[in-house]
Amino acid sequence: MNGTLTDQVALVTGASRGIGAATARAFAQAGAAVALAARDEARLDDLAAQITAGGGTAVSIPTDIGDPEDVERMVSRTLDAFGRLDIAFNNAAGGGHPPTPLTDVALEDFDSALAINLRGTFLCLKHEIAAMLDSGGGAIVNMTSTAGLEAVGGLAAYVSTKHGIVGLTKVAALEYAARGIRVNAVAPGPILTEQLERAGASARQAAAQAMPMKRVGRPEEVAATVTWLCGDGASFITGATIPIDGGKLAGMAPFARQAPARQ
Repeated sequence: MNGTLTDQVALVTGASRGIGAATARAFAQAGAAVALAARDEARLDDLAAQITAGGGTAVSIPTDIGDPEDVERMVSRTLDAFGRLDIAFNNAAGGGHPPTPLTDVALEDFDSALAINLRGTFLCLKHEIAAMLDSGGGAIVNMTSTAGLEAVGGLAAYVSTKHGIVGLTKVAALEYAARGIRVNAVAPGPILTEQLERAGASARQAAAQAMPMKRVGRPEEVAATVTWLCGDGASFITGATIPIDGGKLAGMAPFARQAPARQ
């Protein structure tokens, strides 16, 4: 425990795996009590047990952020367990479609991404902010993507919702900055989560070679950034979206130099 978040209460959505689980562990290691939310109850319970065994404090709250009543219940159960809410990481995502030309995207697939990614984040913000106002302030980090800052062809639903989260982050930051609540976002590039693991070695290698740093990121690297954004070290930062992308959004890589032709 490094103590940087001692006596804080943190809520993590999408906590059952990947970046969410890594961030929940990081919060606990920093001294926060953690409410774990996701749809997979068994994995949440296992993570809560791991955190507790390591000397931390965690509760499992099965939640579908696409369900407004579930989101309200998630925040209420966090308050029942710990009495306050200081930190939230809105990481859960879902819905959408595989790479598909826009004219071929099914309406229900587009709507599913809106319901989970964008409306779900809105619902989380709505109830988390209300709880934080009662607690005297707090810090929230929303999960977007490099696709929320730069479009990717074929991913109309994903790109639209991730761009929308950037906008929601800015609105919430502006509205509550004077009331002690900071709201930021993180925009990861390719991260070695289960999804990328399942894609296979060739997909991982292709993703790595597309990055200026020639590797993909680790969930723990995203977790470290989120933890920092929620702590005192980032106390003058709000409304920002932080890329965690190995330089992907910095621009075009330098052109390769060619040796002059021999005479």
